[in-house]
Amino acid sequence: MRGSWVPKITSALLLLVLSVPVPAAARPPDRADATAAAPADWTPPLSTRGRWIVDANGDRVKLRSGNWHGASGTWNGSGSADDDANHHAGENAHRVPLGLDRAPMAEIVASFREIGINSVRLPFSNEMIHDTRPVTADAVTANPRLEGRTPLEVYDAAVRALTDAGLAVILNNHTNTTRWCCGVDGNERWNASQSAGTWENDWLFMARRYRDNPRVVGADLYNEVRRSVWDDPNWGLGDRHDWFAASQRAGDRILTEANPDLLIIVEGINWTGLPVDGLPHGRPTLEPVRDLSHALVDSGKLVYSAHFYGYTGPRHTGATGIGETSDPRYQDLTPAELSDVLDRQAFYVAGDADRHYTAPVWISEFGVGGREESGAAPRAWFENFVDQLIAADADFAYWPLVGWHENRRGNGWALLHWDAAGRRMAVHDGDDWRSDAWRRLVEAPARTGHVPPVTEWAMLGPDHGDFVASRRMRALPDWDPGARKAACPDGLRLAGLSHTGNRGLCTDVRAGALDEPGGGHVVVKDERHVAPGRDWASGYTKLQCPDGHFLTGYSVRGAAVSTALCREATPGTLTAPGGRTVWFDRGDNRGTSPRGGDFARGHHKGQCADDEYAAGMAWTGRLGSAGTPAALYCRPLA
Repeated sequence: MRGSWVPKITSALLLLVLSVPVPAAARPPDRADATAAAPADWTPPLSTRGRWIVDANGDRVKLRSGNWHGASGTWNGSGSADDDANHHAGENAHRVPLGLDRAPMAEIVASFREIGINSVRLPFSNEMIHDTRPVTADAVTANPRLEGRTPLEVYDAAVRALTDAGLAVILNNHTNTTRWCCGVDGNERWNASQSAGTWENDWLFMARRYRDNPRVVGADLYNEVRRSVWDDPNWGLGDRHDWFAASQRAGDRILTEANPDLLIIVEGINWTGLPVDGLPHGRPTLEPVRDLSHALVDSGKLVYSAHFYGYTGPRHTGATGIGETSDPRYQDLTPAELSDVLDRQAFYVAGDADRHYTAPVWISEFGVGGREESGAAPRAWFENFVDQLIAADADFAYWPLVGWHENRRGNGWALLHWDAAGRRMAVHDGDDWRSDAWRRLVEAPARTGHVPPVTEWAMLGPDHGDFVASRRMRALPDWDPGARKAACPDGLRLAGLSHTGNRGLCTDVRAGALDEPGGGHVVVKDERHVAPGRDWASGYTKLQCPDGHFLTGYSVRGAAVSTALCREATPGTLTAPGGRTVWFDRGDNRGTSPRGGDFARGHHKGQCADDEYAAGMAWTGRLGSAGTPAALYCRPLA
């Protein structure tokens, strides 16, 4: 959430953290609440192919989005919530999408289409889901049919109006509590003001609620994960602050228990550390993804996201005064410097092909002050940032779409403003300096048409617990109780392993899915499938798949190998006997141009060639060895 955010000061330590203005985000509605149905140029559901979002026909869909905020809260957290002055920028949303007191919903939604967007990020809070207090007349003056409904029922009406108009809707869990985000406000993490279980169950509720609306296309799991007073979020440490693990688990639960059609959108970490020169601090965004990426149970459903504002920076909170550091803001960077930083923090995820982390990147928040913004630096930044979005052909969502004005003056960040009398002020009215850049952005040439299927790569990371990305194996009894298990997503095969660190790499390169439809699996614990006279790792314990099977998973106890998981292949896709041993206990052995990316940075790794499949792994329990993988048995694909 953006604009004139001013932190409250209560103590020296709290001061430092509060100065992190990491700018954020039941009955069905009556048909009269919705806009008239309008055609859309894409066919649901959406999925991904490499760095692109595609529709059911495989055609590229570029998310040209905006944020319609309000349902997640506008109250600043002090004073009466009934007083507009205690709401961000004096704009009281009354716990529902902003502007419903000033303009009919149909007019608001039609205005979204008019300015060129095809999708809306629609924030909500967990508190909103459970809030049974009916909205009052002054909250929906211009939409009297909504009076007396709960905030969730008004949210329903907004979803219906948007999708009836042909717009895609991305559900965004913005906050725990219904108040303005994003300082030390009880909304720092998905589990800051509630349990992780409550958060997950709320997501299942929301995903199921709109399951029959095919134009509700995405679940944006949580907004701007950041530091609380005492604790930083992390990416992969396995504790209750581990955003990687929490988002992996929630995404899988949504796909398997609620709605398999949704895109799962994971935002990077927005802030860690104390904003004091000389102390560690910064904005990790998507940088950790390079070393640890998600592998959802359904390939082609993962989208990463990040936020950028000119007044923040790679290591700058955006604060002025207390909490401000000497680090540059994004608006202080030259276009070339900005390009380098954006690539390092986010765009590389979509720009690097054939990596375990390759995925679409949606810049789900960016924005700038409008008519009253006279600063040269923020104006130049916005122009430069738009150029970067166009050059990257990136999906985006402007913050915010809707605001208030009186006599054409107000908060100014929104692209569309309404006054108390319902008069609209829009970005294209002729007096908004952002108009040309916005038009350039929404009308920019972009890739269109069919996107061919791409090779899938996925990383397995049973670092702290199970990492089973296979729907089939999740539905079956535990194949190695007490061990940490890893399994490739269905349709992929294991291609690589690390000597230490327990990491694996999965792919369908060259051969596509090898799985025999309806076929079974074998858990291998010993050498019974090693043929006499074919010892491919003398002196080592070999876990080899039976002929006609390929390696698709493994389990570990501590650092040591426990079992190999083998999947039955479609007849004729594999060759046997014969093969080669790939040793990686003393260094990397991944070929001259390995694809898939570094799936275990800092550890020795082995990888079969693209035209091979892994048929087994070897390890040793000799003195000085921890029983970790030392070799792969790679056989040619048929």
